[in-house]
Formats: sequence, structure tokens, C-alpha cells
Amino acid sequence: MASRHVPNRIILTEDQVPKQWYNLRADMKELPEPLLNPGTMQPLKEEELYPVFCKELAHQELDDQTRYVDIPEEILAYYKTYRPSPLHRAYRLEEELGTPAKIYFKFEGNNTSGSHKLNSAIAQAYYAKKQGLTGLTTETGAGQWGTALAMACAHFHLPLTVYMVKGSFNQKPYRRSIIQTFGAEIIPSPSDTTNAGRAILAQSPETAGSLGCAISEAVEKAVTTEGCRYVLGSVLNQVLLHQSVIGLEAKAALELADEYPDVVIGCAGGGSNLGGLIAPFMRDKLLNRTDPRFIAVEPASCPSLTRGKYVYDFCDTAKVTPLAKMYTLGSGFIPGANHAGGLRYHGMSPILSKLYHDGLMEAVSYEQTSVFEAAAFFSAVEGIVPAPESAHAIRAAIDEALRCKGTGEAKTILFGLTGTGYFDMAAYEQYLNGSMTDIIPTDEALANYLP
Repeated sequence: MASRHVPNRIILTEDQVPKQWYNLRADMKELPEPLLNPGTMQPLKEEELYPVFCKELAHQELDDQTRYVDIPEEILAYYKTYRPSPLHRAYRLEEELGTPAKIYFKFEGNNTSGSHKLNSAIAQAYYAKKQGLTGLTTETGAGQWGTALAMACAHFHLPLTVYMVKGSFNQKPYRRSIIQTFGAEIIPSPSDTTNAGRAILAQSPETAGSLGCAISEAVEKAVTTEGCRYVLGSVLNQVLLHQSVIGLEAKAALELADEYPDVVIGCAGGGSNLGGLIAPFMRDKLLNRTDPRFIAVEPASCPSLTRGKYVYDFCDTAKVTPLAKMYTLGSGFIPGANHAGGLRYHGMSPILSKLYHDGLMEAVSYEQTSVFEAAAFFSAVEGIVPAPESAHAIRAAIDEALRCKGTGEAKTILFGLTGTGYFDMAAYEQYLNGSMTDIIPTDEALANYLP
């Protein structure tokens, strides 16, 4: 029986919501390679990003010197409507597994959007409004980012167009509806509303789409519309900066419990939640203060870290965005059907890619049936139905806890529970009735796309 001297939930006070974002790049011994201008193949200058991004976000994207960035009061006030988020001690999970490990999870699904995405959405919408822009475009996979940004744009009275990966658009009708409820226009991607979409459909009329496709359409819409800019919910440096509130809060809450993680685990699609969760703990590792393990967990159907290449690649399918040095499966890669729609991106955050390449982080991949097995078990034990994306981290956390059971080590495990799965019950139904399948690309299939 696990000791209960630590509360089931540790919640910081409102005054303990971080007042600054933490920029991990400022403490990295070797920085990620710079973004390249696709026209010149030279490192991007800040002003070259202005046609696509808000000016302040373009600055944050390229700033690798400023360690702490003050959070504007308007954003901080909005954060305080749902932050700080709780840190849970998973006592029942520990007991069911019979492990000596202590398991904690940072729960980011306790807001109307249902995920961590709101942390960056409200920041990006704020900077767009401050600049005087009259509209935004974006892509979304499973719909969490589209929902969060629709909420943020409604708050600031900004029109929003969302290109949603067609596979998820068809799988998740209620996610579509909630995005529309907040006033955003939503278009299944690839679509016939853009040149990029029409080109993709001409080549693959029945495609379910990908985040790379949706990014191409959203960027095209932004650069061809007066007063409009594009915003992205993952991958970018600016997004990992905003998501650092997750890790900063988690670290402060663990300190209240006199704990420090031996292992930090997060699901990884583009890298936003994982980058935010690990940020302050990775800083300790970089400064030789501690030596925790970091584990990125991705779907076997879209294994950019575990089977991709670390090279420069385009961030979108139409090859109109800057090139990033990252782990990638190739910008043309479209994963097979996978219910973890938010983990369908062909590449990985340049920051996380660099950390992984330098041996500072590990990566594993799982088939979706194994992931949903963990999700169903966790739901029954802890009483929270996790998003399919979050369930990848749960799968890895359970496996780490079972290793501790075998070795007798009482390690402290921290994982990110990024959101809820209440809009994903069709996926749970497939798992429960035995119709869910695993799609894993062959080496030959990947070779068609790898750069």
C-alpha cells in the first residue's frame, strides 16, 4: 500500500502562476540549427517572418538569448481563469500496478478547451490583437489546438479560419462543432479553397490529409489575405516557450511535496507539451544540477524521432514554409489512420530534435492498441478519460512503473496528461469492441518520403 503523506492533488495558489515564460534555448550548450529561408537557403532574419507571423512572435521564435520572458498582464489574467493546473499523485495507479514507484501527472485538461493548447493560443491571439491584425489562420489535427485558438480568438474578437486534417474532421464531429461554437470557420484539409489543397487533392483525391497539408493551406490563406497572419500550436520555439508554464508549475508543486522526478515523460507529435513539461528539469540537467531521464512517446504510425532522419526539411507538405533542422519522416509523409490526431506531424520541434540528437532525451513509440489498453486501464483506476495523445505518455509511465516493480526501485515518475478524451469516444469504442487496428509504416514506405 502506497504512503499517503502527499495529497492526491497539489494545486498552487493563483499567485503562484508563473509570471514569466522560460526559454530553454538560453541554457542549451549547443543551439538548434537556425531556420532557413526556402528561397535563399540562408538563415532566416526576423523581418522575413513578418508576412507569416505576428512581429512579437517572430521575435520570440528567433530569440535564443533571453532566458525569461515576462508574461503580459492580459495573458496572465486569462491564465488565472484556469491556472494553475493540478499536479496529481496517482496513488490508485501505483497500487493497481503494485509498483514501488511514485507516479505524478500534471493535468492540463481541466479547462474548456480540454487540453494544454490554451497556454499558447491565448498568447498568440493576444499578440495578434495587439498588432492590430484582423484575422488569423491555423491548422489542427485532433482538434485540441483549433478549439483552444477558437476560444482565444473569441476572447479577443478575432476572426479565425481553421484547416482541420480531414481524417480527424470526419472522425470527430463534436470537436468540429465546438470550434464552430466559438465562432471560427473550419475547413477539412486538404480542400479546394487553396492552391496547395487543390494540388494535394489532384495527386491523392482520397487522402485523409496530414498536419503538413493543413499547414500549407493555412499559411497560403494567411499570406494572401490582408491583415491576416498564421499561428501554429506546436513545433515552433515560441510555442514551447509559452508551454513552459506547465513545467514551471509542475516543478513548484513537486517542491511542495519534497519530490524531484527521476523520469519525465510526455507524448510527442510536434513537441509543444513535452517541451513545456521538461523545460525547467532539462535546465537542471544542462547545468549539471540533476540527471533525470526524459522520454518522448510517439505513435508507431508516425515515428519521427524513432525512425526519422535528423536533417533540414520543410515544415509543410507544399514546401512553402521555412526549413527546420529536425527529426522528420519527410514533408510529404502522410501517416495511416490513427486516432491520436494530434500526433500526426511528420517532424519534431527543432529544440527537442537537438536534445534527442545530443543524447539528452530518449524516445519510444507504441502501437495504438497498446496505447488504448493503457488509456482504458487508467480511466478505470484514476477516473479521468485521457485523450489518445495523452495516453501515449500513460503507456510509457506504466511501463516505467512496472520496470521499477521488477527492480524494486522507488523512482519518482512525472508524466504530462495533456487533455481529456471525451470527444474521442468513437476511438475508445473501436478499442473496446476489438475493431481497432495498428498501422505501422514499413521501411520501404518510409523510404518514399524520407529526405
